[in-house]
Amino acid sequence: MEPQQSLESLARELAALPPSLGPVRLIGIDGHAGSGKSTFAARLAEALGRPTLGRPRPAHPTPAVPVLHLDDVASHAELFGWEERLRAQVLEPLAAGRPAHWAPYDWVERRFGPERVLEPAPVLLIEGVGAGRRALRPHLARLLWMETPRAQSWIRGRNRDGRELSDFWDGWERAERAHFSSDPSRPFADTLVRQSGTGYEWSSGTGATAGTAASVTEGDELPRA
Repeated sequence: MEPQQSLESLARELAALPPSLGPVRLIGIDGHAGSGKSTFAARLAEALGRPTLGRPRPAHPTPAVPVLHLDDVASHAELFGWEERLRAQVLEPLAAGRPAHWAPYDWVERRFGPERVLEPAPVLLIEGVGAGRRALRPHLARLLWMETPRAQSWIRGRNRDGRELSDFWDGWERAERAHFSSDPSRPFADTLVRQSGTGYEWSSGTGATAGTAASVTEGDELPRA
């Protein structure tokens, strides 16, 4: 991996990909819960929304590209059983070039909230555990995996959410282990992303995950390569 001071080069690379879902370039960002997916997605979305380098900044800058958080798609009853709902509400409309109408889940009220509209933007980031599952991969233009060890990710997630969600995390960890055991994402990732002291490092290409398929998805250590 080579250190990167800016995500602009990765943003340009992703924006240049051919569409994968109708007119949309769907970019998946997967990794363990607590691995930093949401933060990375927000920063990548911002980089994708910046004007082209060398051109003057417009008076009304382009907003960051949309990010679909799988936390809003999952529910208490369906931590990972949401793929059919996502297909019907989001994937099929976008593939046809139509706006998607979907309802995010409210984890406090334990019910789905008001409907939202997701336009078929040129680039759409979809982030969350399971963003690289086999049902989604055919629709992705690129799959990125957050290269943060499982144990470290889960500790960070528990610290973030507090002791009051300890029971939820106990159940989540069992569910995530079962999910990645039967439907791993990392072996199919096109790009591995790792947080560094200066931002993010990443590597892309056919050799990005070669020989290290189990090291993060099924174990707790980073690959040595």
